[in-house]
Parts: sequence; structure tokens; C-alpha cells
Amino acid sequence: MKIAISAQNGSMDAQADPRFGRAKCFIVIDTETGGFSSHDNAMNLNAAQGAGIQAAKNVADLGVRAVVTGNVGPKAHATLSAAGIEIYTGASGTVRDALEAFRAGKLARAEKANVDGHWM
Repeated sequence: MKIAISAQNGSMDAQADPRFGRAKCFIVIDTETGGFSSHDNAMNLNAAQGAGIQAAKNVADLGVRAVVTGNVGPKAHATLSAAGIEIYTGASGTVRDALEAFRAGKLARAEKANVDGHWM
């Protein structure tokens, strides 16, 4: 399964970004092979609005089945959910830490947004 983790740079040792829509990048990990790739999200960092929607569309286009992040707003949550992507919040530490927490079932599945829109 492919998952996307919001990150502050393109490394597995990067800090997980607490934001989804305005994360600096996403690390996409194949949980079966351990392979990963980094995908820049710079176009959404300073967007006046719609960052969560656009980031969600971009992540969906990468073929992920789950997103791991610190927080997710209402528009991003709706877009990810409509694409059939599971959302897990509460990620912290490095991307590796967030991946391990996901694998261990320690992250909460977000049934709704856990922050308001435009959360910075």
C-alpha cells in the first residue's frame, strides 16, 4: 500500500509536517517494498485559499491509499475522503517515526477535520 506523509523536506529523516495542505512536501512510501519518493508541495505553501483541496488532489493523483499528517482541515478531509483515501492524524517526530506509528496502529483515523480551514 502507498501512503503519503506530510514532511518538512524530502528525507525520511525530515520532521513530519503538522500541516497537510501547507506541508512543504509529501513523502510517498510503499509499505510493502519500503521504497519512497518525495513530492514538493511548494505551490500550496502560500496559497490564499484552496491549499488543502489542491494538496489532496495531488496526493490522490499519486495513487496513495492513506495520508499520515499532524492535522487536516475540512476541505482537505472532504477531498481525501471523496477519493477513498484514509486519513490519520497525530503524526509527530520524523517521517520514519510517523511511518512506525502508522504501522503500529498508534495514529488516530480522522473521521472528520481536526482543525479549522486556513490553519497555519
